[in-house]
Amino acid sequence: MDIITVKDLNRKFPISGGEIHVLKNINMTVPEKCLAILKGRSGSGKTTLINLLGALDKPTDGQIFFNDTDIAAMSEFEREKLRRTKIGFVFQSVSLIPMMSAYENVEFSLRLAGINERRKERATECLKMVGLGTRMNHMPAEMSGGEQQRVAIARALAHRPKVIFADEPTAELDSQTARAVINLFKDLVEKENVTIIMTTHDTGLMSSGDVVYELEDGEITNGR
Repeated sequence: MDIITVKDLNRKFPISGGEIHVLKNINMTVPEKCLAILKGRSGSGKTTLINLLGALDKPTDGQIFFNDTDIAAMSEFEREKLRRTKIGFVFQSVSLIPMMSAYENVEFSLRLAGINERRKERATECLKMVGLGTRMNHMPAEMSGGEQQRVAIARALAHRPKVIFADEPTAELDSQTARAVINLFKDLVEKENVTIIMTTHDTGLMSSGDVVYELEDGEITNGR
């Protein structure tokens, strides 16, 4: 079953004297419980697309179905609720709260999601799942880039989303650490029954995806 279906999606942005057509007639599907990769060079439209799929932005026209509901037609209140309860985000800049420990960062995300039961247990479980069971009380400044990214992944996973969107999560990591993050994603897909959609420009990571779409100049040029 597909968790995301995109039909004839376009995104245009106004500029002085006209508009720029960033995404052009995008059609794609993403099955449940898979690792999907959006590949493309800088400026190809990857981040714009992932922002639309994650209900952070609205298309100029077209449809985005999340479990058969068109999120492009939702109100902002409905979209905010969807992001809070069904979606997780991991960004290139991990954006951890520097004055909070790894555990506190994850537990705080559960508070924001309105989850009141078993917060301590779930935060601990997620940090152990990403291999940080012995680093939970460390501050972000005491952790490596790869460890900080794992905290960000645990934070995105904590409220049990249906989909996690990861925008260039390996861009700032060395190749070995990047591969470890991809392997972690694949493990989480299996263990947590979550769909993970990530963008990358690293051709070496392409073979890891269950589904791969390549973007060039705002269009999908290849998909499998």
